[in-house]
Amino acid sequence: MRKILKKPEVLAPAGTLEKLKTAIRYGADAVYIGGNMYGLRSRAGNFTYDEMREGVAFAKKHHAHVYVAANMVAHEGDVAGAGDFFRTLRDIGIRAVIVSDPALIEICAMEAPGLPIHLSTQASAANYETLNFWKNEGLERVVLAREVGMAEIKEIRENTDVEIEAFVHGAMCISYSGRCTLSNHMSSRDANRGGCSQSCRWKYGLFEMDEFGERTSLLGGEPEEAFSMSAVDMSMIRHIPDFVENGVDSLKIEGRMKSIHYVSTVSNVYRQVVDAYCEDPDHFEFKQEWEDELWKVAQRELATGFYYGTPDEKQQLFGARRKIPVYTFIGQVLDYDETTQIATIQQRNNFGIGDEVEFYGRGFTHVQQTVDALWDEEDEPIERAAHAMMTVKMKVDVPVKPFDMMRKRK
Repeated sequence: MRKILKKPEVLAPAGTLEKLKTAIRYGADAVYIGGNMYGLRSRAGNFTYDEMREGVAFAKKHHAHVYVAANMVAHEGDVAGAGDFFRTLRDIGIRAVIVSDPALIEICAMEAPGLPIHLSTQASAANYETLNFWKNEGLERVVLAREVGMAEIKEIRENTDVEIEAFVHGAMCISYSGRCTLSNHMSSRDANRGGCSQSCRWKYGLFEMDEFGERTSLLGGEPEEAFSMSAVDMSMIRHIPDFVENGVDSLKIEGRMKSIHYVSTVSNVYRQVVDAYCEDPDHFEFKQEWEDELWKVAQRELATGFYYGTPDEKQQLFGARRKIPVYTFIGQVLDYDETTQIATIQQRNNFGIGDEVEFYGRGFTHVQQTVDALWDEEDEPIERAAHAMMTVKMKVDVPVKPFDMMRKRK
């Protein structure tokens, strides 16, 4: 008899309150956010306490959870106020905090009892002895290092019952699970205290200098794209069965600084695949449309990271792009009148009459439409929705719903 499979959590990034609500509407079981202290994304739209309260209330209404990343590497003076911070998160109703620094872990455990702690991927947990150590320290869950392979996950699961969280989609760090100081040296921004400038993603030329100070390119002239130290993004959408069968509890999507277009699309796709496999694993068939959907928001090429072996040069970004994103996010549906077939839309990018557009929504719905006519808020006809965040109206032949998204080919 086949063992009963546990459906893993789909965990989405939420850099702002809008993204939090979008991720949950589009299928995420949980989201992770940042507060105004102790996180690694100082340039993300980090949450105030009041925004956290609103986010937790929204999540609770939709049977979802909110986690807070407090995963910086603390230096002297950084831990001041941490106890108050963790106690406030607990009292707000945050489901758990994601921490890497042992000092912050101890402060949270001692001063905010009752607030579960998850070990961040920054701590580079890569074997079951490490997971059991953190379990004995009272941690509920460990986010695995992104260098862990699928065979290792299987062995880890067989030797520990602590919850396992693993990355399944998004950017990869060229260093070891974020243990990089390149940004510190090149831009004086501390990568491990929230200020990473992503120096690895800059474009670099390679030169040698002769005795007279003249430079000669080692890249053979002017290449189409200069050298970088950057990895392609991860996508494990075709391999969800491996995570489920190996007992991974949470599937983590990277991208707190990405748009609601990204958050909605990726959450929607992973929701579909997880549900389809867990509903009937013996007859599961992967649908190409799921992967095609991800390419509508992908900004880099996609690969499987370290899960099935060490990445080779094909998983590094250099030279001309091997695949170019072809869709632009242009709007979000605010309302739809079924009698008149008129949709009210909040514009996010320029579009106008004659454009071929696609609406997509929760549950993997899609509607194709040509823009035949547009009206502004005063019901005056216009040719284009050219102003950021303007409200416009257009006829849509098939019903769409509030919070459906709208995009077009570039």
